[in-house]
Amino acid sequence: MAAEPEQRPDRFVFLLLPNFTLSAFSGGVEPLRLANRMSGQKLYDWRVISETGAPVVSSSGIPVGTDGPLDEIGREATVIVVGGVNVRQATTRPVLTWLRRESRKGIAMGGLCTGAQVLAEAGLLEGRRCTIHWENRASFEEEYPDVDLTETIFVIDQNRYTASGGTASIDLMLTLIARRHGTELANMVADQLIHTSVRSGKEEQRLSIPTRIGVRHPKLAAIIQRMEDNIEEPVSPSVLAQDADLSTRQLERLFRRYLNRSPKRYYMELRLQKARNLLLQTDMSVINVALACGFASPSHFSKCYRALYNTTPYRERGSTDTVE
Repeated sequence: MAAEPEQRPDRFVFLLLPNFTLSAFSGGVEPLRLANRMSGQKLYDWRVISETGAPVVSSSGIPVGTDGPLDEIGREATVIVVGGVNVRQATTRPVLTWLRRESRKGIAMGGLCTGAQVLAEAGLLEGRRCTIHWENRASFEEEYPDVDLTETIFVIDQNRYTASGGTASIDLMLTLIARRHGTELANMVADQLIHTSVRSGKEEQRLSIPTRIGVRHPKLAAIIQRMEDNIEEPVSPSVLAQDADLSTRQLERLFRRYLNRSPKRYYMELRLQKARNLLLQTDMSVINVALACGFASPSHFSKCYRALYNTTPYRERGSTDTVE
């Protein structure tokens, strides 16, 4: 009797966008390589492509060669879009057209780091759950309200895979390996990567507020969380203090002691950080950015923005319009 033919390896096609995040890409491809090595079989193969087939320079300035340009792929492949900074400029019409065409075959598609934004722009995430790097969350929510965006490190929703970037790419790939070839192999791969804690898709991206600010004070953490949750309609310091069972003076002392700034100043910096992300990552008008960050007056927004970033919102955006 003739021997049974070996199972064909699962194929991944990594589409690198200009300024892609190198750690997200390596976190996506290295687990596949190690799965082959640890199993002693060619369970996976992969190709790396770009829009034109030319090498792509990562956000760290390191160029990566590719196997070719956008072309037709088999329906058994999985396409992974690897994004990074300036993803809007990298989202070209040929890339969107290619993704839409290939998706009609029913193939699986994923995005690493800001790759989810490209999939959303192509209309491939409508009604789906996904995730994206936390820095891009605000702009994504503004532009794609029909997509169910989560704060978790990765999401698998049917045949759509998204990871927030960095080491989250490893966790996503380990989960896919475990589903296909078992937990034992996935754990062997994690061991090789010195990835000592394999995270599930339920874990959140960001460090807790106490860890981020370096202060373990329950009331301070709760107040900051409320500030972060209320950027468009800021809560007054008196209400923040009252709801935390503090006087306004106690609230002031708390922020001065641990963060070396007033509550009002801290809150303003949070709002302006979100405004900067929206200006750099979306096509929202400056006025709409101001409103989304709790500023009723464009001139007041511009004044506050200049004080923190030493430039105006219009110059940050590169706009020739001036309403300052």
